[in-house]
Amino acid sequence: MSSEIGSIMDSLNDLLEAERAALLAGNLEKLTSMAERKEALIEALNAAEQTDLELLQELDSKVKRNQTLLNGALDGIRTVARRMAAFRRVRGSLETYDAKGEKSIIDVDPETSFEKRA
Repeated sequence: MSSEIGSIMDSLNDLLEAERAALLAGNLEKLTSMAERKEALIEALNAAEQTDLELLQELDSKVKRNQTLLNGALDGIRTVARRMAAFRRVRGSLETYDAKGEKSIIDVDPETSFEKRA
C-alpha cells in the first residue's frame, strides 16, 4: 500500500470516528462540516488502487455503522417535528364528540381561553 493511500485511509478512519462521536453526542451541526471532507476522501479512495482489503472492509463497516446512527437521528428529528405539528394543531382547534359519537372540530382563537367545569 502506498503512503498516499495509507494517508487517505487513516484520514477517513479518523473522520469516521469523529463523525460517530458527533452523532452520539447529538452534534448534528458538526456533521455538515464533515460531509464535504468525507466525500472527498471516499472519492480519492475510490480512485486509488486498493491493496488492503481488510482495512477497506473495516472502513466500510464504519461507514455503515455511522449511516445507521444518522438514520436514527433523522428518525428522531422527524418524530419531534410530527409531535410539534400535533401540538400546534391542538392549540388551534378543539375536537369533541356529540351524543351520537360524531366528531366535531371547533377552531380556537389562541387569544381565547376556556373554562373547564365539572
